[in-house]
Amino acid sequence: MSFYHSTRSSADPVTSKQAILAGIAPDGGLYVSDELGGRSLSLDEVCAQDYHDTARLVLGTLLDDYTGDEIARCVEAAYGPQWDTTEICPVSPLGTDWLLELYHGPTCAFKDVALQMLPQLMGVARGADGERIMIVTATSGDTGKAALDGFAGVDGMGVTVFYPAGKVSDIQRLQMVTQLGGNVAVCAVNGTFDDCQGQVKRVFADHELAGRLAGRGVALSSANSINVGRLAPQVTYYFDAYAQLVRREAIRVGDEVTFCVPTGNFGDVLAGYYAKRMGLPVRRLIVASNANDVLTDFLTTGTYDRRRDFHKTISPSMDILVSSNLERLLYFASDGDCELVASLMADLAEKGVYTVPDRVMDEIRSVFSCGRADDEATRATIRDAWRELDALIDPHTAVAKHVLDATPNDGTERVCLSTASPYKFCADVLAALGEVTDGMNGFACMDALEQLTGTVAPPQLSGLRAGEVLHDDVCDPDRVGAFVESACARVFL
Repeated sequence: MSFYHSTRSSADPVTSKQAILAGIAPDGGLYVSDELGGRSLSLDEVCAQDYHDTARLVLGTLLDDYTGDEIARCVEAAYGPQWDTTEICPVSPLGTDWLLELYHGPTCAFKDVALQMLPQLMGVARGADGERIMIVTATSGDTGKAALDGFAGVDGMGVTVFYPAGKVSDIQRLQMVTQLGGNVAVCAVNGTFDDCQGQVKRVFADHELAGRLAGRGVALSSANSINVGRLAPQVTYYFDAYAQLVRREAIRVGDEVTFCVPTGNFGDVLAGYYAKRMGLPVRRLIVASNANDVLTDFLTTGTYDRRRDFHKTISPSMDILVSSNLERLLYFASDGDCELVASLMADLAEKGVYTVPDRVMDEIRSVFSCGRADDEATRATIRDAWRELDALIDPHTAVAKHVLDATPNDGTERVCLSTASPYKFCADVLAALGEVTDGMNGFACMDALEQLTGTVAPPQLSGLRAGEVLHDDVCDPDRVGAFVESACARVFL
């Protein structure tokens, strides 16, 4: 059986169930397994099965202390009628490249792939009589609603979401503040996503708070991509996309494929790296950044420096300066050097910057490429994709497409990951198409975008106009811990 341990220490190994329930390691590191890459999946098997079968195969490999029956029940519950296609994550043509559509779930964002699964995995790991769990998560826009939707009403669990006030789209905010459920809490934070994420990490490191909650039979866990139960389900869509290309006869089994991924917290593209280590023939993983290009700079220079201006962009889910999942890549690229990872993370916390040894950067660059797109380039890409390809894409997808278009084609088939419905960002998409949006609210923009393009907004988004605002709390960053404690008291006591 595979065991997991912190990226910062190989001591105190745990099972995948224990890692998923904990979310983050006690020393602040992220859980990893040294067995990753120890077993390659059969491409012939993957290419002969559907998404559900591949999900069972991937999760059974990464989380092997779950039984086959447990994994099968989780997959059935996570990828059922709440999706608008049985393909779950279909691949479609995008000019000479391909688009991996990750937005067909209940909240219209790629986070659904993992956050419909995570509550199922946690429920099995917790058991019928386990400790009550409060999920605490920070969101730059999409994780929040996906976590709320996934955990709402789940017995023995609650969910608390923090988002940066004024730095998510109108539709993203409404998705969160109208959320129904007696076990949910939502709070805007006066700050950036990094402020939210940093404070949530401090909550998990607050041993006094943990002690008080333990006395009430409550434990904290995370739904951010720092949780391995959030990361593992995302690996599936890389394998499934490959299988779809084989069935379309775009590639043959064994051919390499390149993926371009819009990312801020590095979880989505890291899942592609996991897939590569599990035997998927990946030529390159292209990291696409917006104006908050800390990852582009890191991959170019080998120095990660969060000491920079924060830019509010039209791709808000990528407005991140501290990419937490990069820590897992540093661990694997350094051949499991926990001492090095711990030192780098200490430098980031204390100095705001670290530099990676050349040998580690060489390993990273053997797989990863990078590029960036500012808002002007993003708008132009949205406009060109619609006019030239009849493809309506959201700003995050447009960042990736811009970077992919700027990358010389090396002869491999290339897949652009599309992470959200354009209707989650209808004002910015409408403006990119040349329409005036001054004075228009999100729903007016939604209606205008439908009329202009002849497309239809997903009902789970258009239906928000009838929703009642149920969560109007706002706090300063230093009050995040207090809000979590009060939410636990309200939900569980």
